[in-house]
Amino acid sequence: MSESVAPVSRRGFLAGATALGAPAPAVPAVAQPRAGIVILIDRNDPHVMGHAISYSGNLSRYFTGKGQAVPPIEVVANGLGIDVFRADKSPLKEPLATLRQMIPTVVFSMCASSKSIAESRENLTIQLIDGARLVPFGIGRMVELQRKGWAYVHG
Repeated sequence: MSESVAPVSRRGFLAGATALGAPAPAVPAVAQPRAGIVILIDRNDPHVMGHAISYSGNLSRYFTGKGQAVPPIEVVANGLGIDVFRADKSPLKEPLATLRQMIPTVVFSMCASSKSIAESRENLTIQLIDGARLVPFGIGRMVELQRKGWAYVHG
């Protein structure tokens, strides 16, 4: 004869243990991450790329206008969107340079996997624009930042 046991949530367990006179176990404090804003560019479309840049500038003006610090902003290029950070193809080199002057802390990240695929397809080595960096997988970077509490904006 088996006895069924009702599941007990952590909250229920802590309340029950405390009611029985047992001290509640210590719950470690979780450090709150400094959440930022991550913007994805995943298409080779100048309008999408331009939106990502204008979003970044508008976010800076929005927070500054409210007397608040501008949260960290990272623009991630993935798939066909990597052209935005390519030194040989970016249609927005000057606006990106202006954005970096306006928001020196903005981060430009290019998917290394997408870069490698493009290099194989085009049989060349892709150079990045000034200020851009590689991340192993753009989608992985997006998920990593969202799990840390970053807001997601699609370009």
